Amino acid sequence: MKDQLIYVKQGQEALRKATRILENKDGWNVEITESNGDVIYSKVMPGGRRVFRLESVLEADVDELYDILFLRVEEMHKWNPSIQQIKVLKRVGPETVVTHEVSAQTGGNLIGQRDFVSVRHSCKHKTHVYLGGAAIQLESFPPLAGFVRAEDGPTCILIRALGAGKTHFTWLLNMDVKVIKHRHVALATVLALCS
Repeated sequence: MKDQLIYVKQGQEALRKATRILENKDGWNVEITESNGDVIYSKVMPGGRRVFRLESVLEADVDELYDILFLRVEEMHKWNPSIQQIKVLKRVGPETVVTHEVSAQTGGNLIGQRDFVSVRHSCKHKTHVYLGGAAIQLESFPPLAGFVRAEDGPTCILIRALGAGKTHFTWLLNMDVKVIKHRHVALATVLALCS
């Protein structure tokens, strides 16, 4: 029970930290504006780490996106080509899960396949949902052979109802894929994950 409480606290803290990053409007620069209105921003954090923010309007309601992104997270590979597999390792109550994620091979295998172990936490309200997470260490689950253990977080998704079956979708992507720090590699990674 004590270790389960630790996961809940880690998830809550990751969500708080990620939300603070999103709420701070200083330093965000437009990277890409798509014809459909999607915008990807980037920001350099203290310490030099670059984070990305996707802003989009989706034709789906809050409950549908919550179901797809949190409750059915193990099915993400069916619609996200950057994911090979996600497995829930532990369910810690209705709002927190520990997952293992394996990235799909990319064209040219620019950065190679990565795996992640993360705690994911949700906070659901009637008109909006916060989904947050961060990398955690599990001694019982070392990196897969032939993979590099990447780290994400704190990261989050904010889904707000707009009405008429539409939502405003904000995704803070904050990950260290363990490659040489290069802006173009980071942006290519973001584009692969967002596609």
